[in-house]
Amino acid sequence: MTQEKKPRNPDHVRRVNVPDPQDEAIQKQFEELLSPAIYAQSTFYRSLNLRDRILNLPLMIAAVLAMLWRQIPSVCELTKTLNREGALWMRPAKISQPALSKRLLTFPAELFQQVLHSLLPKLRERWKVRQRPLPESVSNALSHFGHIMR
Repeated sequence: MTQEKKPRNPDHVRRVNVPDPQDEAIQKQFEELLSPAIYAQSTFYRSLNLRDRILNLPLMIAAVLAMLWRQIPSVCELTKTLNREGALWMRPAKISQPALSKRLLTFPAELFQQVLHSLLPKLRERWKVRQRPLPESVSNALSHFGHIMR
């Protein structure tokens, strides 16, 4: 008698993602772009009665961006990364996983929003100035068609 296999639920499969190594050029670009925007929010940060501690505004923004940019799959892995390598422009810091989890749950989203809104004009400016060569496939399509959607 053969046993039938149970159907697998892909939501319950543990993914094995390892964060990519840090890239110095990208770290430098993040730092140059974000540092003025982050430090401009320091008065708002203090007005929310948040103290400057290890998990302060610059480290939290760097940690969240590193988690997104490097595709770090969990807070546990983020904690290890912060302890070992640091995040983007931040140096390694001794942080516990429960402290980081609690901080992520209680950190005001308005701070992230304020930083984003202060970055948007600079990003728009850079986007207008940026010049990229057209890929060969697009230039070939333009030679055959009057207009294409990009």
